[in-house]
Amino acid sequence: MIIGVPRETLPGEQRVAMVPAVLPLLTKLGATVIVEAGAGAKAGYPDDDFRAKGAELVDRAAVFARADIVVQLHGYGADRDSNRPDLDALRPGQTLIGFHEALVRPEAIQELARRGVTVFSMELIPRITRAQSMDALSSLATVAGYKAALLAADQLPRMFPLLMTAAGTVAPARVLVIGAGVAGLQAIATAKRLGAVVSSYDIRPAVKEQVESLGAKFIELEIAAEDAEDKGGYAKAMGEEFYRRQRELLSHAIEASDVVITTAAVPGKRAPVLITADMAARMPSGSVIVDLASESGGNCELTKPGQTVRVGSVTVIGAVNLPSSVPYHASQLYARNVTNLLALLLKKGELVINHEDEIIHETLVIENGAIVHARVKDALAARA
Repeated sequence: MIIGVPRETLPGEQRVAMVPAVLPLLTKLGATVIVEAGAGAKAGYPDDDFRAKGAELVDRAAVFARADIVVQLHGYGADRDSNRPDLDALRPGQTLIGFHEALVRPEAIQELARRGVTVFSMELIPRITRAQSMDALSSLATVAGYKAALLAADQLPRMFPLLMTAAGTVAPARVLVIGAGVAGLQAIATAKRLGAVVSSYDIRPAVKEQVESLGAKFIELEIAAEDAEDKGGYAKAMGEEFYRRQRELLSHAIEASDVVITTAAVPGKRAPVLITADMAARMPSGSVIVDLASESGGNCELTKPGQTVRVGSVTVIGAVNLPSSVPYHASQLYARNVTNLLALLLKKGELVINHEDEIIHETLVIENGAIVHARVKDALAARA
């Protein structure tokens, strides 16, 4: 079994899908690894480190020609333009593992199916205890939450911590984190370590204990949010009337904050708008909004994905692909997630697809050219 690791081609991407440290584990699973030369250089993993762990360095064409399993961060669905030249290199029976944005771009999944390949989409790993070591979304959200707090601290024209000096006292910054999932909790923890006074709101009341365990205040709104969480632990989409009432009740907390970090996203759907232009305009002068949901439309009405804009006296950071800005550790975490998935799939050096296994069932999108994932089929039907 040959596992191939090509260089990532998404513009600005610095990560690599496998790191040298996991190669001995793959060898124990009966696999050999080939890596495109230079694939890990931007992440801090030179070719010599891969060679030292037993990988063979080859060109890109050889990766796709020889690999039984191709491991990427951004698969065809997630990076359609840059990966299009690779589409013709795929062959029937080949297996692809990576983020494929299968629910967002099901038409790209159709194109892959025509190539006769098998596809596992990492964003579909179920949020269950047994799958935690494979949960790449959580790994990358951890990095994004950490970096969001640093970006906010860098842009804010005041310091985060309380300081008592001979020249007087400096009041701490007030940080509000909306959405207390993995990214939000890491943003809370990082902002607290930097010395800010932190509060947080989440549609799911069950996360209150986690927020408070990090030393932040949990904001409770007088608004019904029954069934706010799906079986996978993600927030569910709510009606527009709910979001209107939510914005109304959150407005006071937002207007009292120096920094707002938003992370509210619903898998496969547009992110809810939680901060209107009018609400942002009432924030203190110099305030910063970091929108981690910008890639799915943004939680702030002023967000421009991939851009930092100043509107009035407020800076709005449309953060995209933040894990790529911390490529060494982000690559390390993702490589471990994928390696743990491969440990489930490989038996004595052969790929074995056990449809009875919940993790495999939920992650498998295409099997030998046939689209088998029910939610992806539904997404295709909705666009027909």
